[in-house]
Amino acid sequence: MLTSANLAAILPFPDIDPIAFSLGPLSIHWYGLAYVAGILLGWLYARRLVDNGKLWLNDTAPMTRVHLDDFILWVALGIVLGGRIGYILFYDLDKVLANPIVAVQIWNGGMSFHGGLIGTTIAMILFANRSKIPVWSLFDIVAAVAPIGLFFGRIANFVNGELWGRAADVPWAMVFCSPHIIAAHQGVCPAGPDPRHPSQLYEAGIEGIVLFVILFILTRWALALKKPGTISGVFVIGYAFSRIFVEFFRQPDEQLGYLLGTNWLTMGMILSLPMVAIGLWAVIRARQAAARQTA
Repeated sequence: MLTSANLAAILPFPDIDPIAFSLGPLSIHWYGLAYVAGILLGWLYARRLVDNGKLWLNDTAPMTRVHLDDFILWVALGIVLGGRIGYILFYDLDKVLANPIVAVQIWNGGMSFHGGLIGTTIAMILFANRSKIPVWSLFDIVAAVAPIGLFFGRIANFVNGELWGRAADVPWAMVFCSPHIIAAHQGVCPAGPDPRHPSQLYEAGIEGIVLFVILFILTRWALALKKPGTISGVFVIGYAFSRIFVEFFRQPDEQLGYLLGTNWLTMGMILSLPMVAIGLWAVIRARQAAARQTA
């Protein structure tokens, strides 16, 4: 229950313009810049991993910087197309069928991680086959850098004032209303007047920072890249548990709400559960493959 003391302690949502800057008639949104930053920083970190032969099986990276340079366009398309198509299919199909132009308005948000993962996986398989490089090693290097993109993506969600959390009375709860949000929704604050969990920041911290540190330790100190598939599996498991945990604090999408008559089960949870099994299979497969090589 909210008290006067709670209300006094509520943090105001920062009034950040979703448009970072404009170049004539072209508006550059923070949302788009977040994707660019995530992809470019991930690419730079991936190049450093490839340069360090000691991290890889037989002390030789199975791909080169040139491969990564060529792959960046593939992964960008996989993320954007997969993320947008996945969001439409999983969360917003009725709205897009009613107004198809909404499908291309990605600057307003509306990207699915699970769709982006599928799109990126397809891009990796196609690129690995085309370039004759081990697909599991490509999976691993992308998984090692993926939390960077997740961090920036969740920060962009926060800036946009979207994907807010459930109503809360914690000291750091926020009312997700600002002049820019109200103006973008025809004078209405979609999150309402209640203070809410800043669940976007929870996800940025857990899916981004915490998961990156775990994978960094496994990559640099445990030399997990020497067992192709390990980093991929741990990433998938780590993301799945992170997402399921945060879903208990995140408000479900309005058009879906809670599922199966519950007041807790969400689409994000359902889409994340199979990832646990897939990640475990990948880790076990990697260990078995490494054992056969040393036998």
